[in-house]
Amino acid sequence: MSIDKQIKTKKAARGCKGSSCRLDVITPLAKKINCLDVKRIAEICIEDIPRLIGAKLASLYVLDENSDILHLEKNNHPFLINNIVSLNQNPPSPMVAAVRSKELLIVDDTENTKGPNINRTDRVFAKNYRTKSCVIAPLICHNRVVGVLNLSEKEDGGVFTEEDVAVVELFRQLIGASIGNINLFEKSQRQAKTDGLTGMLNHRTFYETLEAELRRAQRYGGKLSIIMADIDNLKPINDNYGHRGGDLAIKQISRQLSACIRQIDVAARYGGDEFAVILPNTSLTDAALVAERMVKMVKTTPMIWEHDKVPLSISVGVGQYGGESCAGDVAKATDEALYAAKQAGKGRVYVFEPNEVTT
Repeated sequence: MSIDKQIKTKKAARGCKGSSCRLDVITPLAKKINCLDVKRIAEICIEDIPRLIGAKLASLYVLDENSDILHLEKNNHPFLINNIVSLNQNPPSPMVAAVRSKELLIVDDTENTKGPNINRTDRVFAKNYRTKSCVIAPLICHNRVVGVLNLSEKEDGGVFTEEDVAVVELFRQLIGASIGNINLFEKSQRQAKTDGLTGMLNHRTFYETLEAELRRAQRYGGKLSIIMADIDNLKPINDNYGHRGGDLAIKQISRQLSACIRQIDVAARYGGDEFAVILPNTSLTDAALVAERMVKMVKTTPMIWEHDKVPLSISVGVGQYGGESCAGDVAKATDEALYAAKQAGKGRVYVFEPNEVTT
């Protein structure tokens, strides 16, 4: 039975009041919201909660804390609305003002708000709405905003009641907690796959990705190239500037390597001072050019430590492999190329030709 039918059925029961009727519907919805599926949460926000309080229109935005931008997750508006909303607006829109205050914003009339002070001219899309009432609900998790739920167009043309507001207040906390849990889960998943210092993939994930790329090469044909890079003379840097200096060198070089590759390429921190890059569908010649670019960029950009310019360099090995290779042999062969580069004088590239590679 749909939510609106449940509500009508409950209200028809003898002695049933609105609040008690809604409680029977709220409880299962609250259980459904407690999940790690943002699409399921969005469906409840756009389909079920509006029916519960008699709202026709709804939109759910999720906050990207890194960019301070709200991204539209789902809506049921018959007209276009913003896909992204920056929290750095000045003057702020009603939604941005609500996020900044972390308070529920209730608009009974565009010139009469309960919550952050909003001028009529700030409600850019006011002409799209038939009624002047809306509720803007920042979604809160551990006192931090993680998104916004907007509800508008009361079905009877009136304003949202205190009971409506109480329902929204309850759900904004529940939804906020669930979205916060999703963010935490995704963060833990990323941390399990990435290196904490550089943000690159870690050693284990590199091998998983390499095996997947080799299987793809075997199935569809083609070859992939591997670059292995090692920081030259990292120990003297640690000795002279401490491990913080060494960490800075590792981070700077990791950013430079990432700047030299394509989005489809995969970079990883292979070990303490070693990096590995997978370049799908890349010839050995092109991979060698990428490696030369890496060596040049690192060499021409010294690390700034306090008032010192600390020269940096890397040695790089390059190899190319087909689907018949196994991940362990690929890593071993390219690592041998890297060792050859270091033996030849460091700060250079050594390329393993195909006939040198044992598969």
